[in-house]
Amino acid sequence: MKSNAKLKGKDLINIGIYAAIYCVIMTAVAMLGFIPIMMPMLCVLVPLVGGIPMMLFMTKVDKFGMITIYSMIVGLFLWITGMGYWPFIFGIVFGLIADLIAKSGNYKSAAKTICSYAVFCLVIFGNFIPLFMNAETYFATRQSFGEEYINTLSDIMSRTWIAPLLIVACLVCGAIGGLIGKSLLKKHFVKAGIA
Repeated sequence: MKSNAKLKGKDLINIGIYAAIYCVIMTAVAMLGFIPIMMPMLCVLVPLVGGIPMMLFMTKVDKFGMITIYSMIVGLFLWITGMGYWPFIFGIVFGLIADLIAKSGNYKSAAKTICSYAVFCLVIFGNFIPLFMNAETYFATRQSFGEEYINTLSDIMSRTWIAPLLIVACLVCGAIGGLIGKSLLKKHFVKAGIA
């Protein structure tokens, strides 16, 4: 079976290219985070915009481990750029789950591909874990943003319903982003044999 084959150099190159594109999109969207109200919107905007390159990547995926490695690269990028180690942990866990979901459809089911991407998007929620677990330490590293920014963001993120809302936003917007990406890349999906 093709999906059981070992990863080859071509697969690793595809992973690297598409992960880099996704990281560039995340960085561009993250610039909006300098506006406090836009910070939680990362769980909406990144899954929506990132759905296009991710769906294109999914047309190249036919082996187990490709999505997991992709997810780990994204998590590692977020860790290196100052978002803490949680995105990397989320990258391992949810990347593996996303890989298993796609594999259950033999990497050929459009519905499972979209579901896989929705689960992958939970990596973005990993950015917010330090904020929920220890807000004081988190904001101590953001003093250069100014007191008004810190107070406003702290007020937004301290609401009890915000964490569940961000999780739901990642999943729902990931599914919508996947649908957008699939519709825009329909020709590629047909060529890859994804129903």
